[in-house]
Amino acid sequence: MEKFYPELAAGFERLLAAVAGRKIAVVGHARPDGDCIGAQVALTRLLISRGQEAICVNSDSVPRRLQFLVGDTPFILTGKLPGRPADYAAIFVDCADHGRAGERMKAVFPAPTGNIDHHLSNGGYAAVNLVDSPSAATCEILAGLAFDFGFTVDAVTAQALYAGILTDTGQFRFASTSRRCFVLAGELVARGAAPAVAGRELYERESSGRMQLLQRFLGSLRMECGGRVCLGTLAAGVFEETGTTAEDTEGLVDYARSINGVDIGGLIEERPGGGVKASLRAKEAAYRVDLVAAEFGGGGHACAAGLNVKTPAPDFRDRLIAALARRLAAVDAAGAPADI
Repeated sequence: MEKFYPELAAGFERLLAAVAGRKIAVVGHARPDGDCIGAQVALTRLLISRGQEAICVNSDSVPRRLQFLVGDTPFILTGKLPGRPADYAAIFVDCADHGRAGERMKAVFPAPTGNIDHHLSNGGYAAVNLVDSPSAATCEILAGLAFDFGFTVDAVTAQALYAGILTDTGQFRFASTSRRCFVLAGELVARGAAPAVAGRELYERESSGRMQLLQRFLGSLRMECGGRVCLGTLAAGVFEETGTTAEDTEGLVDYARSINGVDIGGLIEERPGGGVKASLRAKEAAYRVDLVAAEFGGGGHACAAGLNVKTPAPDFRDRLIAALARRLAAVDAAGAPADI
């Protein structure tokens, strides 16, 4: 079989040596998505298959639609970590920066042993950093390394890795989708991943509350920057009104991006007290929405980024539109994305 990540082999060997003989906490980011949970479950199971003691640790619970991925994998919340945090070697997965796992998790594991990620904004915050931004998903990296190193990949691990690749490629639609994604997906199916099950659990178990949330979001969409930007807003209190939670916002921003003529879509989630969380999605990598997010202390990918700020929402929206307008102007001046 071809080697998927030869350039990461030496680093992965260093990471395995660094955690050998230790308890391992596989840490994911707050408000976890499919790639995060898939990566946590898969890496934990891969390490256990080698005879090591490993558990998934997160500051937030596994979202309803992702619970089918966990199986019998040990998965706990931060506050329920057995023993002393110092007894564990922490490997952060799918976390663009140390704080992405949450401030509490950052305090519990102040010096991560490993960092496995695919975010463009990841500058490396662990002793061993395995970051590959061209990869579509952290699960793509882990699947490739698992096959490169001959790890045992059981059906639960295969399903977790497949789901992570599926979600972060937008069901194999996004620009980051490569031949390697399809080859790895095929290998995972050969080892027990079930595409039909993944599709049903991830995309066909919507609650009535989420449909109401989607209705609210669609009703809030507004065109900006001459129709090239579409922003939608979820007002504070909407979760209580619709019987939903923050996890039900997953994928909503893609509706804003999907409109013909829109280059960048965004979701602004207002929070009690005036804070906001925003998600940005671009149709082309040239728009580098990670750079826009970075202006507000956020980050992510060229086509997908997010941020959190404490600024009152009305003022933030104006500032975000101005930043997006500057980004569009810079891309236009460079002659992209036609030149991609």
